[in-house]
Amino acid sequence: MSVKIRLMRVGKKHSPKYRIIVIDERKKRDGRYIEQVGFYDPFTQPHTVTVDNVKIKSWIDKGAQLSEGARKLLAHK
Repeated sequence: MSVKIRLMRVGKKHSPKYRIIVIDERKKRDGRYIEQVGFYDPFTQPHTVTVDNVKIKSWIDKGAQLSEGARKLLAHK
């Protein structure tokens, strides 16, 4: 099973918020995930990014890959 850390869109239409989740790469974007490791709200000033770095490091050590969006978001954090 290949695992990815990626963004899951939640929130209302035209007002998205994102959960940073660990999920099997074969699942849908909004499918059942393994664990939530953070949250991102792009509509607050400044943007709200809440991340559990210990959990993310743990999953990366276990072989999880970061998606492009998650990689860019975590690089700015």
